[in-house]
Amino acid sequence: MRRLRNVKIVATLGPASNDYETIRALFEAGADVFRLNMSHGDHSEIRARHDIIRKIETDTGRPIAILADLQGPKLRVGVFAKEEVELVAGQPFRLDLDEKEGNADRVQLPHPEIFAALEVGSSLLVNDGKIRLTVDECGKDYANCTVTVGGMISNRKGVNVPDVVLPLRALSEKDRADLEFVCELGVDWLALSFVQRPEDVHEARELAKGRAAILSKIEKPAAVKSFDEILKVSDGIMVARGDLGVELPVQNVPPIQKRLVRACRAAAKPVIVATQMLESMIESPMPTRAEVSDVAAAIYEGTDAVMLSAESAAGHYPVEAVMTMDAVAREVESDPTYREVIEASRAGKKATVADGIVSAAREIAETTDIKAICCFSQSGTTALLVARERPRVPIIGMTAIQKTARRLCLSWGLHCVMTGEVTRFKMAVVNAARAAREGGFADASDQIVVTAGVPFNQPGTTNILRVAPCEERLIYKTEPE
Repeated sequence: MRRLRNVKIVATLGPASNDYETIRALFEAGADVFRLNMSHGDHSEIRARHDIIRKIETDTGRPIAILADLQGPKLRVGVFAKEEVELVAGQPFRLDLDEKEGNADRVQLPHPEIFAALEVGSSLLVNDGKIRLTVDECGKDYANCTVTVGGMISNRKGVNVPDVVLPLRALSEKDRADLEFVCELGVDWLALSFVQRPEDVHEARELAKGRAAILSKIEKPAAVKSFDEILKVSDGIMVARGDLGVELPVQNVPPIQKRLVRACRAAAKPVIVATQMLESMIESPMPTRAEVSDVAAAIYEGTDAVMLSAESAAGHYPVEAVMTMDAVAREVESDPTYREVIEASRAGKKATVADGIVSAAREIAETTDIKAICCFSQSGTTALLVARERPRVPIIGMTAIQKTARRLCLSWGLHCVMTGEVTRFKMAVVNAARAAREGGFADASDQIVVTAGVPFNQPGTTNILRVAPCEERLIYKTEPE
């Protein structure tokens, strides 16, 4: 099941991918991480999908990461007497807390926290930005607005407030219940929606209690402004371009994506580029050329993963969508320009012994006939540092901890292998050589680079590097005690 590419593919599960056969087909087509969308499906459905993934993991003998995506607070208008009305540009329109059914003049917005944050001149976007309102006057329970972009508005359409930081927690009561449920299930990553500030991430981490890594979704202008602080306290990042493209001018999103991907690479934290990557494949067996270029652009930037949403969850061609993404990734990564771009954008700052070790491992692997870099990692930090280097040779992440192996499935280039408990570097080299041979990365006559930390089983101790032969007998003869 070795992947012939480095970028990872995240596939969302849903009604179109709800059984063992389909999910297994998605995995074999190239999905490395499965996303469980907590906005759709009750706990029994989520549990069933989780159990199927774990069975596939057992059946194939390869770690698989599971990402649970929390819904976050949903801001919506109330209901209308006629279900929908048309708003015309230039007309006044009022939002308030009154529970009466709405009409062409007003509708309920049952979120007092929005009114508390609004200012004159603030924008309100309704129905994914199709309708735009500008606040003329506001109080603790109302906002009198002018319609600047009109259109049809109907029951319970979503509301975005791009101009202000809302006094809302990223975790609703539903999110808290969902978080506890999926952590008990044993998911590997939690995607946190509606992140506005680092404190939102701290709250999720306290509730997760180390049971899952925290991936912050950047989908609000406030999160973009506070990105450096959010990145420091997150384990990973998702560039959620859907809401970003609603709350910001669409032309702002591509440069933001590039900046965020590069910052994550420098920090050695995995980053996913998500939303509408192959959107037309919900209905069509073939993507558009623009979509293929979009996927390719994210891969050229060096993102760790690209994500399918409705394409694999509700589309007519879920397996084909994964196969398409896999094919695009392999083609891009075989392009000499890809290596030029990746190496030109490599982070140059090296501050620790571990940084120096993994940088040396890459340079040795790329200047001599080395077939793979094998890194032993307790917490996953060493493997992430090696992945940050974006080496030209495969990376084999070796760990005795299943949780670590699964989490690393999200990171660029990492082929994760479970190994037994290792107490001596000699045994680490033996296990690395065996994994390289069995995975088809090297033959007995080849050499690999092995990195590890001594003493073993202590996170953050990467301090040793060795070029080793892949022939097991030679390892035993040459490795000193």
